[in-house]
Amino acid sequence: MSPGKQASTSEAAAPMAAGARLEAMRRRVRLSRLAVWTVIAAGPIALGVAITSTSTTVEAATEAKPSAVRTTAVAADPSGYAQLFVSTWLRSSADDASTAQARLAQPMAPGVELPDPAADAQSKLQLVTAVRSAQRSDGAWSVTVAAQYADGSVRYYAVPVAADRAGASFAVTGAPGVVAGPSRAEVPTSPYSVSVPEGDLSSALGEFLAAYLTGAGEVDRYLAPGVHLTAVSPAPYTAVTVQQVSAVEEAAAAERVPADGTKVRVLAHVEARDVGGRWPLAYELALKARSGRWEVSALQSGTTAQAGGAR
Repeated sequence: MSPGKQASTSEAAAPMAAGARLEAMRRRVRLSRLAVWTVIAAGPIALGVAITSTSTTVEAATEAKPSAVRTTAVAADPSGYAQLFVSTWLRSSADDASTAQARLAQPMAPGVELPDPAADAQSKLQLVTAVRSAQRSDGAWSVTVAAQYADGSVRYYAVPVAADRAGASFAVTGAPGVVAGPSRAEVPTSPYSVSVPEGDLSSALGEFLAAYLTGAGEVDRYLAPGVHLTAVSPAPYTAVTVQQVSAVEEAAAAERVPADGTKVRVLAHVEARDVGGRWPLAYELALKARSGRWEVSALQSGTTAQAGGAR
C-alpha cells in the first residue's frame, strides 16, 4: 500500500475508533442508569447496599500518599583541613610572611601567629598526617595531627577547628599545641587459630594471588561461580609466594577437599617481590569447596573476620 493510502486509511480509522469509544461510554451510562432504577425499585435496603459498595470502590482506588522521609545532617570531619594547616604552618616563618606557605596558612587560621624557626635548628619536615579527630560540641573539633621529620622524629599537634555542618567552611580557631601521641590499642585475639598445612588450599591461594598481583594467569579461573574480582592493574609485583596460611574453620586443614559447599575463611601471609625489593603482605579470603577444588568466594582484606562460619 502506498504512503498516501496508508495516511488516508489512518485518518479514516481515527474517527471510527473515537466513535466506537463514545458509543461504548454511552452504553455504560445507560446500563448504570438501569441498575440504579432497578435498585430503587427493589427498596431502600438495596439502595443502601449499592451506595456503600460504590463508596468502598472509590476508597480502594485512592492512591496512597508517600510518607515523608527525614534525613539527619552529619557533621563534616575537618581532619583534612587541620592536616593541611599544620603542614603549611610548620613550613612558614614569621620572618617572611610573603612565602606561599605563609600566605596559605594565615587565611586558614585568622589571628594565629606564624612560627619563627631558627635556621637549620630542626630536621626537615617530611610528612604530616591527621591521626585522630574528636567533636567537642556542635561545630567545634579537636584534630590531632602527626608531623614526621627527616631524622625519624614525630611530633603530635592538637588543632582546634570550627566547622559548619555542611562541610563547606572551616577555620582554625587557635594555635596548635604539642601533645602526646595516641596510645597503642590492645590487639584483639585473631580468629585465625587453625594452622593450614601445604596442600590443595594453599596451592589454590598461591595461584590466585599470583594472578591477582602479578598478572600470571586469569583471576576468573580461581573464583567461585558468581564472584567477580579484578586483578590489580598494572601488576605491582613480579612474583608472589605463600609463606603461611591460617584459618577459622577446621575444614581448611583437611588433607582432602571437603564436600561441595564447605566454606572457610583464611588469612594468607605472602611474600611479594618486585624490582624494588621484597614485601611481606597479608590477605583475608573466603573460599568454597566445589568439585574437588577450592575456589575463592571473597577477598575480605580490610574487614574484620568473626568466628562462626564464612560470610
